[in-house]
Amino acid sequence: MSADRMKTGDLTRGAVDVDIRHIDLSYGANHVLKDINLHINPGEFFAFLGPSGCGKTTLLRLIAGFNRADRGDVLIGGHDVSTLPPWKRDVGMVFQSYALWPHMSVAQNVAFGLEERKVPRDEIARRVKTALELVGLGRLGDRKPSQLSGGQQQRVAVARTIVIEPKVLLLDEPLSNLDAKMRVQVRRELRELQQRLNLTTIFVTHDQEEANAICDRIAIMNDGVIQQVGTPVELYEKPANLFVAHFLGAANVIAGKVEDGLFHMGDSLRIVMPEAIHLPANPHLVLRPHLLALSPAPREAALPAVISHREFLGATVRYGLALGNLTLSADAPFESGAALFKPGDPVFVTLPLDKGVWLPG
Repeated sequence: MSADRMKTGDLTRGAVDVDIRHIDLSYGANHVLKDINLHINPGEFFAFLGPSGCGKTTLLRLIAGFNRADRGDVLIGGHDVSTLPPWKRDVGMVFQSYALWPHMSVAQNVAFGLEERKVPRDEIARRVKTALELVGLGRLGDRKPSQLSGGQQQRVAVARTIVIEPKVLLLDEPLSNLDAKMRVQVRRELRELQQRLNLTTIFVTHDQEEANAICDRIAIMNDGVIQQVGTPVELYEKPANLFVAHFLGAANVIAGKVEDGLFHMGDSLRIVMPEAIHLPANPHLVLRPHLLALSPAPREAALPAVISHREFLGATVRYGLALGNLTLSADAPFESGAALFKPGDPVFVTLPLDKGVWLPG
């Protein structure tokens, strides 16, 4: 892309897709990535989400060219880059640590990649100015990284990456060094910048809130395997397995069995099963906390429970519920002035079986 195109944001034709085909990678006996297959659309903000050690950063570094697969291919814009070194892949990577040169000014840090590529000086000056303006640091080019806040340093790292005009932007947990308030601000800025540039972006995180807030689609990973790919809403409402249900958002997962039209759970709890629900073998019911309804008085099909604890979350109040030997969570909207249940209060809870997800154990 030219500097003029960077200014206008007219980058639609520049967006490329990324294909990851049958990738396997091992370190000795440790099988890190296991037959990974993904297609990332042009201009998409895509996340690799999972717990520490699941393989997400290894996969990102493999796309960048810092890791080499034992088997499989990586295609960017339809071109196989599997055997190319990082500097020939047309990708830009923002590292978790930002990796800024402390002795260089902001502008010199951003210009470094262009100087290594022997870009003419006047072109470097134009592109550095444009990149810094895009990330809101147009007046800070003469400062040193130590004179910037964490959020500003993160923006310098992004500017240094986009100035080389990559086809794909790779972000390795770029918000982890920021405080909670700054993370919210910077992730919004990253999303806005990505949309302005229409730049295919892959984001690694272990923070489900970050992935849900800014990404178009998410690949949830565990133990080197893609568990499920989908939009944040799809993954939340229709998890493919119990790992996804537990990992993406709070979930009540209730193991039980169905006999004589009743769902038996815990020691002695049972609920009438709705008709026309297809059940897997060894069924587990997944209910998000906001689906549970609480009442101080008995209701039809409601079960008696006791409030075990309470968490005030701002817009909602999360209650812990003790039902026999089961412990569940229920979210209720917070209303100013309304009385809240207290630990030890008896309540009645309705479990909407027809709104839950039934998964095999």
